[in-house]
Amino acid sequence: MDEHVFGMGSVPVSVAAKVYGKDATWIRAGIISGWLPIGVATRDGKKITTIEEINSKYGRINFYISPKKLYEETGYIWEGKTQ
Repeated sequence: MDEHVFGMGSVPVSVAAKVYGKDATWIRAGIISGWLPIGVATRDGKKITTIEEINSKYGRINFYISPKKLYEETGYIWEGKTQ
C-alpha cells in the first residue's frame, strides 16, 4: 500500500470546491448536512449539523476539511498549499 504524505492543517473550502468541481457553498452545505463526509463545521466549539444553523447572525462557522478524508473520497492529495 502506498504511504501518502498530506499537508498540515485543514484543506481550504475553496480547494475542496475545485476538486469536486462545485461551488464552495455546496461543500459547506454538504459538510454541515453530513452527506459530504470530509470534515466538520463548528461555531464556538459546537458542531454545526443543520442548514438552519448557518445564519451569520450567530457568528462565524469554522470548517475543518481532513486531507485524508478528502483523499479517500476523491483521490486528491493535499500538499499544504493552494494550487
